[in-house]
Amino acid sequence: MTYKIKLTILFLLALFVQNNNAQERTNPQNQDQELGKVSWYRDYDEAISASIKEKKPILILFQEVPGCATCRNYGHNVLSNPLMTEAIENEFIPLAIFNNKKGKDLTTLKKYNEPTWNNPVVRIVDKNGNDIIKRVSNDYSARRLYNAMLKALKTEKKDIPEYVKILGKELTVNFNNPNLKETHYKMYCFWTGEKQLGSQNGVLLTQAGFMNGEVVKVKYDASKISEKQLNSYAMANKMQPVKNKANFTWAESDEDYYLAHSQFKYLPLSQVQKTKINSALGSGKSPLPYLSPKQTNWLTNLDAIKNEVLYNRDFYKAWNELVNK
Repeated sequence: MTYKIKLTILFLLALFVQNNNAQERTNPQNQDQELGKVSWYRDYDEAISASIKEKKPILILFQEVPGCATCRNYGHNVLSNPLMTEAIENEFIPLAIFNNKKGKDLTTLKKYNEPTWNNPVVRIVDKNGNDIIKRVSNDYSARRLYNAMLKALKTEKKDIPEYVKILGKELTVNFNNPNLKETHYKMYCFWTGEKQLGSQNGVLLTQAGFMNGEVVKVKYDASKISEKQLNSYAMANKMQPVKNKANFTWAESDEDYYLAHSQFKYLPLSQVQKTKINSALGSGKSPLPYLSPKQTNWLTNLDAIKNEVLYNRDFYKAWNELVNK
């Protein structure tokens, strides 16, 4: 099955979910900053019904709205990450409960014995409202929320989509994980080098450049692949580790060659997505699993958005521009 046929199937499935998910939710383009860019249910009973119907766990955000700096930063720094937003909206039923409001919000607050006027708390519950994992509190990092979401999906025996795994890799890159390492390889053609090295599990980013010849800079997760394993793969594919790693010059115009010559260039893409999609295209494999549902939808409707190359733009800004079109 070609990736174009797969793309059509994925789009129809996304459209079906969207049409069957029409209950009233918040508008990410016109909502309090503490809520980030997630479209939230605001009624507990509706969320329970949706959980039963869609067979998804509920991610409850107990949030102060309007809130303090911690609450605002959680909205900006955690709940506005495009892939985090996609994971929350598509793999869970997102429910926001304001901990400084009365009415139904207060009723739900009391049900879970959550304090009022509090910093952000996340609970992930099943269709009966029972906790699936331990309550998330006192850690307002994207990594903590991601780990909780991943554990909840595994506990519920849900498949982990590739784009959700990409989110985890992206957090490794962007938050200085101690396992993030860097090395360089020399080869006859960095187009081929990026394609081959980018295919390896544990490789997060590749960058084409020059160091007395063509080289590829690699950033990798040492908990997934060791330097010895990476060197062994590279040398088996006619690439040599570079010992003197100074004076790297980025070959910007040659970066992500296969991606730059494909229709995927019109999409906003994260750093890790670019590496994996470029490698897949160069190897003749389908890059579709690396896309989130919204990105898949955009790719299906390229005629409506195909007026500007976005893959090499700032991910957040390019994403929000497309959302606002």
